[in-house]
Amino acid sequence: MTTGTGKVTCDLTITLDGCAAGHNQSEQRPFGDDGGDGWGDRLHAWYVEGPEKHPEISWMMTAKAFIMGRNMFGPVRGEWDREWNGWWGDNPPYHGSVFVLTNYPRDPQPMDGGTTFYFVTDGIEAAMKRAREAAGDGDISIHGGATTVNQYLAAGLINEMRLHIVPFTLGAGTRLFDGVPPLNLEQVYSRSSDSAQHVTYRVLP
Repeated sequence: MTTGTGKVTCDLTITLDGCAAGHNQSEQRPFGDDGGDGWGDRLHAWYVEGPEKHPEISWMMTAKAFIMGRNMFGPVRGEWDREWNGWWGDNPPYHGSVFVLTNYPRDPQPMDGGTTFYFVTDGIEAAMKRAREAAGDGDISIHGGATTVNQYLAAGLINEMRLHIVPFTLGAGTRLFDGVPPLNLEQVYSRSSDSAQHVTYRVLP
């Protein structure tokens, strides 16, 4: 497990069969074939209902630094041969340092509202070290997608998992826990709604 005063958490929406995205992800359908019309309509319908119905939404941005995979940052593959600054417009919701895992170097990208995207080419532990420095005593969020979360789980670098489980299955897609050794988990929070089951687990040694 990581050291430091802040926790390392992850927030992820998954189906009952553990999928965080369907197949055939694209710029038009970032979450792939989830059975909706695009943009993760079925997977993230609960999120659109807002924090009054789902107070767990407000927890997602309380971290002081964030880590995400390149697929979550955007659809550009290979070299950075087109301008792309994320899905979130000029003022992303992070308002802090976001470390994007990639194999291709790129200069930091400052955005409105205090968000800066940094592009890390030397692996998950290097990204964690930089996030820890940026977060200070605050928490770090592994913000997705499932492949990135799985890498950090396999390395023993996540303290707490916050899962939002939606009531349908996809049958195929990018799954949480693929390639992850067995985990010991302690449930520390659970709340049900008609559109999602919100569960928090502490990852035990």
